[in-house]
Amino acid sequence: MRRTRVACALALLLCAGAARVARAQGQGNDDDWLGRDKAGHFVASVAVAAGGYGLGALVWDGRGARALSGASLALAAGIGKELYDLGGHGDPSLRDLTWDVAGTLTGVALAWAIDRLLGDDDGGSENPGAASRGGVVVFHF
Repeated sequence: MRRTRVACALALLLCAGAARVARAQGQGNDDDWLGRDKAGHFVASVAVAAGGYGLGALVWDGRGARALSGASLALAAGIGKELYDLGGHGDPSLRDLTWDVAGTLTGVALAWAIDRLLGDDDGGSENPGAASRGGVVVFHF
């Protein structure tokens, strides 16, 4: 129940922030969907999301929790950057945030795929000489 309340509160905060960003964009900002900074937002979000997934693997056994760790870290960074821009330190952009979300999804998907490739769901391993723990392959001799 507590997690549901926290998620709802964060969603409301995100919606309020997105509305402010959209309002700021309506004031004549020239913000192209494929502008130079969009690739930076995408790549940074991929890296942070995949890294957050990896850090989550140190703490959580389940892939869902790892994915949530990576996504939360990347989205917090992207939203934080846009809130910083909204505070007068740059140009807030809902389009930047959209590229952050796309990068977050890509980074988590890549990390999940690597985890599936190297991971071990049933406690055993197809290769009896190797086992996987937290995304790291450990060889037993």
